Amino acid sequence: MENEFHRYYKEHVMLALQKLHGYKNVHQIPKVEKVVINTSIGSQSDVKQALEEAKAELALITGQRAVETLAKKSISNFKLRKDQAIGAKVTLRGERMYEFLERFIKAALPRIRDFRGVSPRCFDNHGNYTLGISDQSIFPEVELDKIKRNIGLMLQSSPRLKRMRKPNRS
Repeated sequence: MENEFHRYYKEHVMLALQKLHGYKNVHQIPKVEKVVINTSIGSQSDVKQALEEAKAELALITGQRAVETLAKKSISNFKLRKDQAIGAKVTLRGERMYEFLERFIKAALPRIRDFRGVSPRCFDNHGNYTLGISDQSIFPEVELDKIKRNIGLMLQSSPRLKRMRKPNRS
């Protein structure tokens, strides 16, 4: 079952992009490939409990089980050891991704206090977009009474961009 957000992209946005940039093939048109939502528990006193709560919140928000992220190297100033669990992440693709994006854009973003839009400067050189959220209570799935600690979320979307080859001039 295709959701409204994905259908609108296919019927309107893809055609507009194809006309605007002169793409000859539909596979050249950029599209969102995946969305990664991750969080870090930081320096909480009860790491195990904080990690379980963060994983439960991510699973509730995204509808998919979260995976623990591990520290890549030890940093003594942060009391961090290599391979220590420090956060959680969820990677969404396909229909779940489009369903999450629709809920995020239509329901969660308008609930942010003093929301003035998303910044166009959050794109990197490869077309990835990164957005930080300081509070998980903007999502309608989260019950405000059950929040024990605020977790910040980082949303990263990665597009599939096909680079068109430049013709040889020789």
